[in-house]
Amino acid sequence: MRVIEKNIRRSIMEKRSLFYPLAQEGLTTLRIQYDWKTDHVFLQASKDWDEDFDWSRYNHDFYVESIKTRSARLLNDQETREMFVKYGLGDYLEQVIDLLRQGKHFGIDCFYNKRLDIKYLGNMHNRQRGINNTRHGVMKGGIRRHGKDEDELEVIIDGLNLARAMTFKNIAGELPVGGCKSCVIMDELDLKDMDVCGFLAFCLDEIRCSTGPDMGFPTEMTDVMKDNGFSVQYTCGPNGPLGSSGPPTAYGVYVALKEAVRFLTGSSDMTGMSFAVQGLGEVGAAMVDNIAKDVKQAKILVADIDSKRQQEIVEKYHREGIDIKAISPDEVLYAKVDVFSPCAMGGILSEETIPKLNCRIIWGSANNQIKASSVEEECRLAKLIADRGILFQTDWWHNTAGVMFGYEEYKYQNDASLERTYADIDRVLPKNTWQNLQKAKELGITPTECAYKTCMDELYGEK
Repeated sequence: MRVIEKNIRRSIMEKRSLFYPLAQEGLTTLRIQYDWKTDHVFLQASKDWDEDFDWSRYNHDFYVESIKTRSARLLNDQETREMFVKYGLGDYLEQVIDLLRQGKHFGIDCFYNKRLDIKYLGNMHNRQRGINNTRHGVMKGGIRRHGKDEDELEVIIDGLNLARAMTFKNIAGELPVGGCKSCVIMDELDLKDMDVCGFLAFCLDEIRCSTGPDMGFPTEMTDVMKDNGFSVQYTCGPNGPLGSSGPPTAYGVYVALKEAVRFLTGSSDMTGMSFAVQGLGEVGAAMVDNIAKDVKQAKILVADIDSKRQQEIVEKYHREGIDIKAISPDEVLYAKVDVFSPCAMGGILSEETIPKLNCRIIWGSANNQIKASSVEEECRLAKLIADRGILFQTDWWHNTAGVMFGYEEYKYQNDASLERTYADIDRVLPKNTWQNLQKAKELGITPTECAYKTCMDELYGEK
C-alpha cells in the first residue's frame, strides 16, 4: 500500500511541474523573464536539441550557440501560456511568476533532458553587479542537487531565496557579479558519465553563471568539468589552485567579528572572552582555530552532532593549552558566553529561541540564521534580538569570503592567488562590517535592516 501511495504522490508531483508540459510537447527549454520596473512577464518555450544529442562532446565538437537540432520549435509568450493552461497548470505557472514578482527576480531558465532525466532550474536574481546590467553581466551562485521526490515548488522557493542572497553577498563582498542559484532535480551524479557532466556544463554556460558545487553535488565535480574541457565556470574543486574554501570563509567571519567587538566595546581586543561555536565542519573547525590562535585566555565551548568530531577538536586544542570544552548540541544555542558563533544549519533564531539567548554577540557562518520566510520577517526578528541587547547582523553581510574565494578562481583560473584572496578579505569585510554597524546606529535601525537597505538602494534605487 505504501508503494502505491508513493507512486500516486510521485505521479501528482510530476504533473505539477514546469517541466510536465515540456515533456508532453517534446520541448527542452522554458524561459520565464520578469521585469520588476514594468511588472512585465515574458515566456518562451522551445525545442533546442534532439533527444539523442551527445553531450559528452560539449565544448569540443559544439558550443552553447551551435545548432543542436534540425527540427527546432519556438513558442511565443501567448502560446507558452496556452500550453500550461492546456495541461491544467495555468495556476501553477502564475504561482511561480508571483514568486519572481515578490523577490524582483530576473527570471528562471528551465532545461529538460528527457533521456538523461534531468530537470535544471537556473534561478537568476539580478545582474546589476555585472557589466552595466547588460546581457554580458555575469552572475555567481552555487549549484545544488535535489531528489526526484522533492516538491518542485519548494525547490523553486529555495532556489530563488538563495539566488537573492547571492546578489546581496556579492554586494557585501564588492564583487562585480550578480546573484543566481542552479537547482538540479536528478539522481546522484556519476562523475564518470561524461554525457551528464557535459549537459550540466552546457546549462550553466547557457545562463552565463559561475558556480561552485553545493549540497548534493561532490566538490570533485569542478575538477571533472575543467579536466575534460567542459566549462571553466565551475570553481572550488579539490585540485583547484586555491584549495578548500573553508579556511578563508571562517577567516572572513572572524575578522568581521573583531569589528563587531570593537563596535560594542571600543576595542577589538578579545582577551579573556568566551565563545560558543555550533558546528565543527570545515568552516566551524577553522573558526575555532582562528579564536584559539588569536585570542589570549579565550574560553571556547564547542558542539557538533558528531560526537567523535567534537572530541577530536577538544583534544587537539587541549594539547595546545587552550581552555576548550564540549557541550551538547541542545545546550550550545543558550550558552552564557560573549560570542555565539553558529556554523551549522540555519533557521535557529526564532520567536521561541530568541528570548532564551545568553550571549552578547551572535556572529557565525551559518546561512539564514534567522528562521524567516521574508525580508520583513527577518528584520522583525532581528529587532527582537537587538531588544535583548545582543549585537547581530544578517549573516550574508559578513559571510562572503567563500564567494570572494570562488570569484578569485573564476577570474584568474590557474593563476588564482590565495594571498590576493586573503588581502581582499582583509580589505573588504572589516571595513563593510564597521560601516554597516555605524550606519545602522545613525539611522536607528538594526544592522540587519541596514544591510538590506544598502542592497535595495543599489539594486532598485529604493530610499
